[in-house]
Amino acid sequence: MSHERLIEEIEFEITLINTHLTKYRDLIEESREREPDLIQLTALASVVHSFYNGIERIFIIVSKRLDNEIPDGKQWHRELVQQITSGTSKRNAVISESTKEKILPYLAFRHFYRHSYSYVLSWSELRSLINPLEDIWEEVKSELREFLDEHRE
Repeated sequence: MSHERLIEEIEFEITLINTHLTKYRDLIEESREREPDLIQLTALASVVHSFYNGIERIFIIVSKRLDNEIPDGKQWHRELVQQITSGTSKRNAVISESTKEKILPYLAFRHFYRHSYSYVLSWSELRSLINPLEDIWEEVKSELREFLDEHRE
């Protein structure tokens, strides 16, 4: 697969994540001003879940297209993040160690979200993911764009 296709796929996912966060911006902003009720909390949890899913889809695209290898096994999600943070003979690191550390809590939350009931969600825990969400996305997106620039013709 050409780098053009890789770039298109990643740009498409970036657009989807941007759209996702834009659609929920009012809810995110409101949650910073007052504690969300259960319905809002459940919606915010879904926002965080989908946000990380989008990032992981980008990592999978890179793994498939450039590394020709996606980790498997019980820890494959975490191994994928480590793989993306490390450079290979075919590519530089996609994200920095610093950014990796910032997105790992989103990976952990995604796992929790998939295996729990929404009524057990805690705003005190979710707040730490919601408040920096847009800033972290800007950081991830900036590093993704740097990575893409390296692969443009």
